[in-house]
Amino acid sequence: MTAYAALGGDGEGDSQTPAKGGASPSVNGSASPQATYAAPQDWTEPKRWTALPRGQRADDRGSQVGFPHTTEGAVAMMAAGNTTRIEGDRSTADEQLRIYNSYIGKSDQSAQAAEQIELNAIATDKALNKEMGVPAGQPLPSGAYVRAHVVGYKVIKQSADEVTVWVLARVVQKNGEAAEEQGSYSRTLVGAQWQDGDWKMTADATERAQQDTQTQAKPEMAAPGDEVFNTAGWTAIREAS
Repeated sequence: MTAYAALGGDGEGDSQTPAKGGASPSVNGSASPQATYAAPQDWTEPKRWTALPRGQRADDRGSQVGFPHTTEGAVAMMAAGNTTRIEGDRSTADEQLRIYNSYIGKSDQSAQAAEQIELNAIATDKALNKEMGVPAGQPLPSGAYVRAHVVGYKVIKQSADEVTVWVLARVVQKNGEAAEEQGSYSRTLVGAQWQDGDWKMTADATERAQQDTQTQAKPEMAAPGDEVFNTAGWTAIREAS
C-alpha cells in the first residue's frame, strides 16, 4: 500500500487475489500473494458501516485535507491516503508523490525519502508500461488503469490524537479497452497522529500499531458482503453525503 510504503514498511502489507485476480502493482514490493479468494454467491449484509467524513478542502495537489478531529476523521484521511487512480498520463510516481506530500507527517518527510519513493514508483511505472505494451514514459493505453480503493477498516487503538487501524483495500487493473479487469485485496497496518490541525500518517504511530498487533492474528481479507468480512471485524465504508 502507498501509505505503508511511504513510511518505510517492512512487509506488514499483504495481498490476496480472487480466483480471477491479477497483479496489484505497488511501491511496496514486500506484499505477497496469499490463498485464493472467491467472491460469495450470496450477499451477507456487513454488521458495521460508517459514512466517513470528507476533508474540508483540497490542497495544491488536489488531495482532500482538513479532516475532523475524530476517529472517523483519522480513518477518512488514511482511506484517502491509500486510494489511487493510475490511468492515462497519471502515473504511479504522480500518485505516490501526491500522497507522500499530502498525507505523510512532516517529521517523516525528507528529500531522501521523496527521492526513494519516486524511484520505486518509476520502476513500477516501467513494469506497468511493459506489461501493457507501451514504451516507458508514455501514457497507458486507452481504457487501461490501476486503481486502489479502501473498502473497510478495523480500529486497533484510538485516542484523541492518535488512531491506528488495519486498512482493507480493493485493487483492480485493466490493461486496455478489451482487456478483462483483474482484482485483488490488500490489508495494511497504518497509524495516524493529529498534527498541525489535521491527521497525518506517521512512522511512530505505525510502529506502535505493529507492536500492538504482533501477538494477534491478522484480520482475514474478504469482500463486503462475505460473512468472513463480519467475523474478521471489518467495518464497511459508505460514501459520505
